[in-house]
Amino acid sequence: MYRRQSKNYFSHFSFLDMLQKDPCQKQACEIQKCLQANNYMESKCQAVIQELRKCCARYPKGRSPVCSGFEKEEEEKLTLKSTSK
Repeated sequence: MYRRQSKNYFSHFSFLDMLQKDPCQKQACEIQKCLQANNYMESKCQAVIQELRKCCARYPKGRSPVCSGFEKEEEEKLTLKSTSK
């Protein structure tokens, strides 16, 4: 006798979502290329860093793992602002 198991579609969707390509991966790779080409001087790569920031702003928090550093930076800025008042 065949028993159909119930599926948790939300978990299944989350798993599939994790398998999707990071939407800002291209910009992150461009930063790495720029940094390598410029002896890791961030000042010479501001344009590509800004492009990654723009990409990160287009997606909800947590959607792009490469954006996690920017997200943490923003949280720290907000914390500093709230404690300095």
